[in-house]
Amino acid sequence: MTLKKYFGDRAFYKMTLTVALPIMAQNLITNFVSMLDNLMVGALGTEQISGVAIANQLSLIFYLAVFGAMSGAGIFTAQYYGRKDDEGIRYTVRYKLIAGLVIAAAAILIFLVFDEPLIRLFLHASDEGGDLEATLAFGRSYLRLCLWGLVPFALTQVFSGTLRETGNTFSPMLFSLLAVATNGVFNYLLIFGKLGFAQLGTDGAAIATTISRFTELGATLLYIIVKRKKISYLHGLLRSFRIPGALVRNFTLKTLPLMGNEILWSGGMSMLSVAFSLNGLTVVAAYSIFTTVFQLFSIATMSMGISIGIIAGKILGAGDHWKAVDTVRKLITFSMLLSAGVGILLFTLGGLIPQLYKTSDASKALATFFIRAEAFIVPLSAFANASYFTVRSGGKTLITFLFDSGMLWLVSVPAAFGLFYAFRPDIHILFPVVQGLEIIKDIVGYILIKKRIWVKTII
Repeated sequence: MTLKKYFGDRAFYKMTLTVALPIMAQNLITNFVSMLDNLMVGALGTEQISGVAIANQLSLIFYLAVFGAMSGAGIFTAQYYGRKDDEGIRYTVRYKLIAGLVIAAAAILIFLVFDEPLIRLFLHASDEGGDLEATLAFGRSYLRLCLWGLVPFALTQVFSGTLRETGNTFSPMLFSLLAVATNGVFNYLLIFGKLGFAQLGTDGAAIATTISRFTELGATLLYIIVKRKKISYLHGLLRSFRIPGALVRNFTLKTLPLMGNEILWSGGMSMLSVAFSLNGLTVVAAYSIFTTVFQLFSIATMSMGISIGIIAGKILGAGDHWKAVDTVRKLITFSMLLSAGVGILLFTLGGLIPQLYKTSDASKALATFFIRAEAFIVPLSAFANASYFTVRSGGKTLITFLFDSGMLWLVSVPAAFGLFYAFRPDIHILFPVVQGLEIIKDIVGYILIKKRIWVKTII
């Protein structure tokens, strides 16, 4: 009887996979093409891959800020959908549109003014050498070209996120597939100058990324126009941008902690990268390879976290608290089982991919070490991820802010810099020690879920 609490029946897993598989497929496609992009840029050399990696690390702050803004209002979207309240969903979409455009404008201004000093944070000389000024030039040029894609990215997240929160995870997956296919094709053509196109190197990669952003937005808007009669909650969306003041306040109170969390989390991850890069440019290249490979292998567990938030939010919106608790327990169990398999695959296969890059042997060997060390951390990260989305589904965004970014900035980042400057440990010691601190987050996550502070209907 005890074990039965943790496992669902066939209908339960069918429901779970109906939500999760399209999200997994979308992330798989995106990350697989991202890995191919990384390989193509990696074929150009260490300075090129390092410059692009740094630019992408900075861009990640913007992407996650948008994700946080969309997620804050998205909590209400999922619960409004559970209550079949179309007018409520319309208010959340309007809020997302305004927030997305404001964030995009702010990011463009910041990156135009401060791109050089931000990139230089990652550049440190070492015995392995490397041309730091060339790396800076590649990073700046790549970042500036990618700025053209920030607005279409934000708008895409508004509508694709709303489709997912209202149960349609399949269509956004198809749009993402189209975008990454476009990105992959144009990367090949523009990086290497194929079929009569100019050979643009890292600039070609940036242009390809921007083209893919517009492609995904176009496909998403076309779908909405074609299916407008069936998407009832979008009827009259743009007739006005009116949102009741009380709802603006409620949305903002939930959104700001999430958006702040995503900004601080991505900033914290960038600071970890800076801490690791104190060991030289070799580490920057190796960490870029590791990040790409790890994102590809962790798709299943990350997608399960998103699915937990969607499923739990809908049940909480319908007011069935007991079912929400039972469902989340089983979903977390399923996610942990997936994470064990992911860890085994990551350790077994992850060491092969770095050999495909045209970078130094030292960078390849270090990337392999990072990947295999992280394989043991996957279950810890999976539980922390599931805990985060569970607590967030009940609107406890301030707690998730402290849980996620608080852990990173108060524990992991100080530990990474403190250990380096106090003891100068080898990166082979520093990396696993810092990553292993995820266990503290798991303990806190377990307590939050056990106390059921997230079991709340907020609409």
